[in-house]
Amino acid sequence: MTDPSSFADLIQSAIDNKTKPLGALGQIETLAAQIAQIQNTLTPSAETCTLSIFAADHGMAAAGVSAYPSDVTAQMVLNFLAEGAAANVFAKTLGANVQVVDAGVAGPMIDHPHLVQRRIADGTQNAITGPAMTERQLQDTLAAGKEIGQAIETDVACFGEMGIGNTSAASLISAKVLERPIETLVGRGTGLDDAGLARKTALLNQASDRTEPLLDAATALREYGGFEIAMLCGAMIGASETGRIIIVDGFIASAAALCALQLYPDCRRHFIYGHRSAEAGHRLVLEALDATPILDLNLRLGEGTGAVLAWPIVRAAAAMLRDMASFESAGVSGPG
Repeated sequence: MTDPSSFADLIQSAIDNKTKPLGALGQIETLAAQIAQIQNTLTPSAETCTLSIFAADHGMAAAGVSAYPSDVTAQMVLNFLAEGAAANVFAKTLGANVQVVDAGVAGPMIDHPHLVQRRIADGTQNAITGPAMTERQLQDTLAAGKEIGQAIETDVACFGEMGIGNTSAASLISAKVLERPIETLVGRGTGLDDAGLARKTALLNQASDRTEPLLDAATALREYGGFEIAMLCGAMIGASETGRIIIVDGFIASAAALCALQLYPDCRRHFIYGHRSAEAGHRLVLEALDATPILDLNLRLGEGTGAVLAWPIVRAAAAMLRDMASFESAGVSGPG
Protein backbone atom coordinates (compact mmCIF):
# COMPACT_ATOMS: atom_id res chain seq x y z
CA MET A 1 0.00 0.00 0.00
CA THR A 2 1.23 3.49 -0.84
CA ASP A 3 2.42 5.43 2.20
CA PRO A 4 -0.14 8.27 2.60
CA SER A 5 2.44 10.94 3.45
CA SER A 6 4.79 10.03 0.61
CA PHE A 7 1.88 9.80 -1.84
CA ALA A 8 0.70 13.25 -0.74
CA ASP A 9 4.19 14.54 -1.52
CA LEU A 10 4.06 12.91 -4.96
CA ILE A 11 0.70 14.57 -5.66
CA GLN A 12 1.94 17.97 -4.59
CA SER A 13 5.09 17.60 -6.67
CA ALA A 14 3.02 16.67 -9.73
CA ILE A 15 0.79 19.73 -9.23
CA ASP A 16 3.71 22.06 -8.60
CA ASN A 17 5.47 20.91 -11.77
CA LYS A 18 2.56 21.69 -14.08
CA THR A 19 3.13 24.56 -16.53
CA LYS A 20 1.99 27.36 -14.19
CA PRO A 21 3.34 29.39 -11.29
CA LEU A 22 3.21 27.67 -7.89
CA GLY A 23 -0.31 27.79 -6.46
CA ALA A 24 -1.67 29.74 -9.43
CA LEU A 25 -4.78 27.54 -9.73
CA GLY A 26 -5.77 28.09 -6.11
CA GLN A 27 -8.63 25.90 -4.90
CA ILE A 28 -8.47 23.82 -8.10
CA GLU A 29 -5.11 22.52 -6.90
CA THR A 30 -6.57 21.62 -3.50
CA LEU A 31 -9.43 19.78 -5.19
CA ALA A 32 -7.07 17.93 -7.53
CA ALA A 33 -4.96 16.75 -4.60
CA GLN A 34 -8.04 15.52 -2.73
CA ILE A 35 -9.38 13.67 -5.77
CA ALA A 36 -5.99 12.01 -6.32
CA GLN A 37 -6.03 10.86 -2.69
CA ILE A 38 -9.58 9.50 -3.00
CA GLN A 39 -8.72 7.50 -6.12
CA ASN A 40 -5.11 6.77 -5.10
CA THR A 41 -3.74 7.81 -8.48
CA LEU A 42 -1.90 10.69 -10.14
CA THR A 43 -4.22 10.32 -13.14
CA PRO A 44 -7.66 10.77 -11.53
CA SER A 45 -11.01 10.92 -13.31
CA ALA A 46 -14.24 12.74 -12.46
CA GLU A 47 -15.77 12.33 -15.92
CA THR A 48 -19.06 10.68 -14.91
CA CYS A 49 -21.62 11.72 -12.30
CA THR A 50 -24.85 10.44 -10.75
CA LEU A 51 -27.29 12.67 -8.88
CA SER A 52 -29.48 10.72 -6.44
CA ILE A 53 -32.50 12.61 -5.07
CA PHE A 54 -34.10 11.19 -1.91
CA ALA A 55 -37.68 12.21 -1.11
CA ALA A 56 -39.74 11.80 2.06
CA ASP A 57 -42.32 13.57 4.20
CA HIS A 58 -42.16 14.88 7.76
CA GLY A 59 -44.85 14.55 10.40
CA MET A 60 -44.01 17.98 11.77
CA ALA A 61 -44.97 19.67 8.47
CA ALA A 62 -48.64 19.59 9.49
CA ALA A 63 -47.80 21.83 12.46
CA GLY A 64 -46.88 24.70 10.13
CA VAL A 65 -43.06 24.66 9.87
CA SER A 66 -43.21 25.16 6.08
CA ALA A 67 -44.91 27.56 3.69
CA TYR A 68 -45.93 24.59 1.52
CA PRO A 69 -48.27 21.63 2.23
CA SER A 70 -46.89 18.08 2.41
CA ASP A 71 -48.64 17.20 -0.86
CA VAL A 72 -45.87 19.07 -2.65
CA THR A 73 -43.33 16.32 -1.86
CA ALA A 74 -45.15 13.71 -3.96
CA GLN A 75 -45.89 16.30 -6.64
CA MET A 76 -42.21 17.16 -6.88
CA VAL A 77 -41.26 13.49 -7.11
CA LEU A 78 -43.47 13.29 -10.20
CA ASN A 79 -41.81 16.46 -11.49
CA PHE A 80 -38.36 14.90 -11.03
CA LEU A 81 -39.51 11.78 -12.86
CA ALA A 82 -40.83 13.98 -15.70
CA GLU A 83 -37.41 15.74 -15.79
CA GLY A 84 -39.02 19.10 -15.07
CA ALA A 85 -37.20 20.28 -11.93
CA ALA A 86 -34.13 22.51 -11.68
CA ALA A 87 -32.01 19.52 -10.67
CA ASN A 88 -33.07 17.66 -13.82
CA VAL A 89 -32.33 20.63 -16.07
CA PHE A 90 -28.87 21.19 -14.59
CA ALA A 91 -28.03 17.47 -14.65
CA LYS A 92 -29.16 17.09 -18.26
CA THR A 93 -27.22 20.18 -19.32
CA LEU A 94 -24.04 18.85 -17.70
CA GLY A 95 -24.47 15.18 -18.64
CA ALA A 96 -25.12 13.74 -15.17
CA ASN A 97 -27.37 10.75 -14.52
CA VAL A 98 -30.37 11.22 -12.20
CA GLN A 99 -32.10 8.68 -9.98
CA VAL A 100 -35.07 9.48 -7.72
CA VAL A 101 -35.65 7.53 -4.50
CA ASP A 102 -38.90 7.32 -2.51
CA ALA A 103 -37.56 7.07 1.05
CA GLY A 104 -40.91 7.76 2.72
CA VAL A 105 -43.27 9.98 0.74
CA ALA A 106 -46.73 10.33 2.29
CA GLY A 107 -49.82 9.24 0.37
CA PRO A 108 -50.41 6.50 -2.19
CA MET A 109 -47.38 4.63 -3.47
CA ILE A 110 -46.01 6.25 -6.60
CA ASP A 111 -45.92 3.76 -9.46
CA HIS A 112 -43.26 4.71 -11.97
CA PRO A 113 -40.70 2.51 -13.73
CA HIS A 114 -37.83 4.90 -13.03
CA LEU A 115 -38.58 5.50 -9.34
CA VAL A 116 -36.31 3.68 -6.90
CA GLN A 117 -38.75 2.42 -4.26
CA ARG A 118 -37.28 2.30 -0.75
CA ARG A 119 -40.24 3.71 1.19
CA ILE A 120 -39.75 3.07 4.91
CA ALA A 121 -43.13 4.45 6.03
CA ASP A 122 -45.80 6.95 5.07
CA GLY A 123 -43.67 9.87 6.28
CA THR A 124 -42.14 10.25 9.75
CA GLN A 125 -43.98 10.91 12.97
CA ASN A 126 -44.30 14.46 14.33
CA ALA A 127 -40.86 15.22 15.78
CA ILE A 128 -42.22 18.19 17.72
CA THR A 129 -44.00 15.86 20.13
CA GLY A 130 -42.02 12.61 19.87
CA PRO A 131 -39.35 10.67 17.97
CA ALA A 132 -39.55 10.97 14.19
CA MET A 133 -38.87 7.27 13.70
CA THR A 134 -38.24 4.05 15.57
CA GLU A 135 -34.80 2.53 16.03
CA ARG A 136 -35.71 -0.24 13.56
CA GLN A 137 -36.83 2.33 11.00
CA LEU A 138 -33.57 4.23 11.42
CA GLN A 139 -31.46 1.12 10.88
CA ASP A 140 -33.54 0.09 7.85
CA THR A 141 -33.22 3.59 6.39
CA LEU A 142 -29.45 3.75 6.84
CA ALA A 143 -29.08 0.26 5.35
CA ALA A 144 -31.19 1.12 2.30
CA GLY A 145 -29.16 4.28 1.75
CA LYS A 146 -25.91 2.38 2.08
CA GLU A 147 -27.01 -0.09 -0.60
CA ILE A 148 -27.93 2.74 -2.96
CA GLY A 149 -24.61 4.50 -2.35
CA GLN A 150 -22.62 1.31 -2.91
CA ALA A 151 -24.42 0.67 -6.22
CA ILE A 152 -23.32 3.98 -7.78
CA GLU A 153 -20.77 3.27 -10.52
CA THR A 154 -19.91 6.77 -11.75
CA ASP A 155 -16.75 8.61 -10.67
CA VAL A 156 -18.77 11.22 -8.78
CA ALA A 157 -21.82 10.88 -6.55
CA CYS A 158 -24.04 13.90 -5.88
CA PHE A 159 -26.92 13.62 -3.43
CA GLY A 160 -30.03 15.77 -3.21
CA GLU A 161 -33.30 15.69 -1.31
CA MET A 162 -36.93 16.73 -1.38
CA GLY A 163 -39.24 16.84 1.60
CA ILE A 164 -41.57 19.53 2.87
CA GLY A 165 -40.36 20.34 6.39
CA ASN A 166 -36.83 19.08 5.92
CA THR A 167 -35.06 22.37 6.66
CA SER A 168 -36.68 22.10 10.10
CA ALA A 169 -35.38 18.54 10.48
CA ALA A 170 -31.91 19.59 9.32
CA SER A 171 -31.91 22.49 11.79
CA LEU A 172 -32.80 20.20 14.70
CA ILE A 173 -30.28 17.49 13.71
CA SER A 174 -27.48 20.02 13.30
CA ALA A 175 -28.35 21.81 16.52
CA LYS A 176 -28.18 18.56 18.48
CA VAL A 177 -25.03 17.13 16.88
CA LEU A 178 -23.19 20.46 17.20
CA GLU A 179 -24.83 21.42 20.54
CA ARG A 180 -25.93 24.81 19.21
CA PRO A 181 -29.07 26.86 20.01
CA ILE A 182 -31.81 26.11 17.51
CA GLU A 183 -32.24 29.83 16.75
CA THR A 184 -28.79 29.92 15.14
CA LEU A 185 -29.81 27.32 12.56
CA VAL A 186 -33.41 28.19 11.67
CA GLY A 187 -34.04 29.83 8.31
CA ARG A 188 -36.94 30.65 6.00
CA GLY A 189 -36.71 27.31 4.17
CA THR A 190 -39.19 27.36 1.30
CA GLY A 191 -39.90 31.07 1.80
CA LEU A 192 -41.62 31.74 5.14
CA ASP A 193 -42.53 35.33 5.94
CA ASP A 194 -41.58 36.89 9.30
CA ALA A 195 -44.65 35.52 11.09
CA GLY A 196 -44.04 32.08 9.62
CA LEU A 197 -40.39 32.16 10.66
CA ALA A 198 -41.37 33.11 14.23
CA ARG A 199 -43.89 30.23 14.32
CA LYS A 200 -41.32 27.81 12.93
CA THR A 201 -38.73 28.88 15.52
CA ALA A 202 -41.19 28.43 18.38
CA LEU A 203 -42.20 24.97 17.17
CA LEU A 204 -38.58 23.88 16.73
CA ASN A 205 -37.73 25.11 20.22
CA GLN A 206 -40.57 22.93 21.49
CA ALA A 207 -39.14 19.98 19.58
CA SER A 208 -35.61 20.69 20.77
CA ASP A 209 -36.68 20.86 24.41
CA ARG A 210 -37.75 17.19 24.26
CA THR A 211 -34.15 15.94 24.29
CA GLU A 212 -30.72 16.74 25.70
CA PRO A 213 -28.76 19.64 24.15
CA LEU A 214 -26.14 17.25 22.71
CA LEU A 215 -27.06 14.02 20.91
CA ASP A 216 -24.99 11.54 18.94
CA ALA A 217 -25.71 11.41 15.21
CA ALA A 218 -27.84 8.25 15.28
CA THR A 219 -30.04 9.55 18.09
CA ALA A 220 -30.43 12.94 16.40
CA LEU A 221 -31.54 11.23 13.19
CA ARG A 222 -33.99 8.99 15.02
CA GLU A 223 -35.50 11.84 17.04
CA TYR A 224 -35.67 14.49 14.33
CA GLY A 225 -34.56 13.23 10.95
CA GLY A 226 -36.60 12.59 7.87
CA PHE A 227 -36.25 9.30 6.09
CA GLU A 228 -34.66 11.15 3.17
CA ILE A 229 -31.98 12.68 5.42
CA ALA A 230 -31.12 9.38 7.09
CA MET A 231 -31.13 7.51 3.77
CA LEU A 232 -28.93 10.22 2.24
CA CYS A 233 -26.57 9.77 5.21
CA GLY A 234 -26.41 6.03 4.56
CA ALA A 235 -25.83 6.62 0.84
CA MET A 236 -22.87 8.88 1.61
CA ILE A 237 -21.37 6.12 3.74
CA GLY A 238 -21.97 3.50 1.04
CA ALA A 239 -20.49 5.67 -1.70
CA SER A 240 -17.45 6.40 0.50
CA GLU A 241 -16.86 2.70 1.07
CA THR A 242 -16.70 2.11 -2.69
CA GLY A 243 -14.26 4.97 -3.33
CA ARG A 244 -16.52 7.57 -4.93
CA ILE A 245 -15.94 11.30 -5.00
CA ILE A 246 -18.92 12.75 -3.11
CA ILE A 247 -20.09 16.30 -3.71
CA VAL A 248 -22.14 17.47 -0.73
CA ASP A 249 -25.04 19.80 -1.58
CA GLY A 250 -26.65 22.40 0.69
CA PHE A 251 -28.04 22.60 4.20
CA ILE A 252 -30.03 19.36 4.36
CA ALA A 253 -27.30 17.34 2.64
CA SER A 254 -24.69 18.88 4.95
CA ALA A 255 -26.75 17.84 7.99
CA ALA A 256 -26.69 14.30 6.60
CA ALA A 257 -22.93 14.62 6.00
CA LEU A 258 -22.45 15.77 9.59
CA CYS A 259 -24.08 12.54 10.75
CA ALA A 260 -22.23 10.38 8.23
CA LEU A 261 -18.90 11.76 9.44
CA GLN A 262 -19.69 10.69 12.98
CA LEU A 263 -20.98 7.26 11.97
CA TYR A 264 -18.19 6.57 9.45
CA PRO A 265 -15.27 9.02 9.87
CA ASP A 266 -13.52 7.88 6.67
CA CYS A 267 -16.24 9.75 4.74
CA ARG A 268 -14.27 12.95 5.36
CA ARG A 269 -11.67 12.32 2.68
CA HIS A 270 -14.41 11.66 0.09
CA PHE A 271 -16.46 14.81 0.76
CA ILE A 272 -16.19 17.87 -1.47
CA TYR A 273 -18.58 20.67 -0.51
CA GLY A 274 -20.37 21.95 -3.59
CA HIS A 275 -21.71 25.29 -2.45
CA ARG A 276 -22.59 27.62 0.40
CA SER A 277 -26.35 28.07 0.51
CA ALA A 278 -28.34 31.11 1.61
CA GLU A 279 -29.62 29.21 4.67
CA ALA A 280 -28.01 30.57 7.84
CA GLY A 281 -27.84 27.05 9.24
CA HIS A 282 -25.75 25.85 6.34
CA ARG A 283 -23.13 28.50 6.93
CA LEU A 284 -22.85 27.45 10.58
CA VAL A 285 -22.55 23.75 9.65
CA LEU A 286 -19.85 24.52 7.06
CA GLU A 287 -17.90 26.47 9.69
CA ALA A 288 -18.18 23.55 12.12
CA LEU A 289 -16.90 21.20 9.41
CA ASP A 290 -14.10 23.61 8.46
CA ALA A 291 -15.34 23.18 4.90
CA THR A 292 -14.52 25.44 1.96
CA PRO A 293 -17.31 25.12 -0.62
CA ILE A 294 -16.68 25.57 -4.32
CA LEU A 295 -19.60 27.86 -5.19
CA ASP A 296 -21.54 30.64 -3.45
CA LEU A 297 -24.58 31.38 -5.60
CA ASN A 298 -27.15 32.26 -2.92
CA LEU A 299 -29.01 29.00 -3.63
CA ARG A 300 -31.57 27.58 -1.20
CA LEU A 301 -33.42 25.03 -3.29
CA GLY A 302 -31.91 21.67 -2.39
CA GLU A 303 -32.51 18.82 -4.85
CA GLY A 304 -28.73 18.48 -5.27
CA THR A 305 -28.67 21.55 -7.51
CA GLY A 306 -25.56 23.08 -5.95
CA ALA A 307 -23.72 19.76 -5.95
CA VAL A 308 -24.35 19.02 -9.62
CA LEU A 309 -23.44 22.60 -10.59
CA ALA A 310 -20.09 22.14 -8.82
CA TRP A 311 -19.32 18.90 -10.67
CA PRO A 312 -17.74 20.56 -13.78
CA ILE A 313 -15.19 22.26 -11.52
CA VAL A 314 -14.40 18.97 -9.81
CA ARG A 315 -14.10 17.37 -13.24
CA ALA A 316 -11.75 20.13 -14.39
CA ALA A 317 -9.59 19.74 -11.28
CA ALA A 318 -9.12 16.03 -11.96
CA ALA A 319 -8.36 16.73 -15.62
CA MET A 320 -5.78 19.35 -14.66
CA LEU A 321 -3.75 16.82 -12.70
CA ARG A 322 -4.26 14.07 -15.27
CA ASP A 323 -3.79 15.95 -18.55
CA MET A 324 -1.97 19.23 -18.01
CA ALA A 325 1.65 19.23 -19.21
CA SER A 326 4.58 19.48 -16.85
CA PHE A 327 7.45 21.88 -17.45
CA GLU A 328 9.57 18.91 -18.50
CA SER A 329 7.05 17.29 -20.87
CA ALA A 330 6.19 20.60 -22.52
CA GLY A 331 9.79 21.79 -22.82
CA VAL A 332 8.91 24.93 -20.88
CA SER A 333 11.46 26.49 -18.55
CA GLY A 334 10.45 26.33 -14.94
CA PRO A 335 10.98 29.02 -12.30
CA GLY A 336 14.57 30.08 -11.88
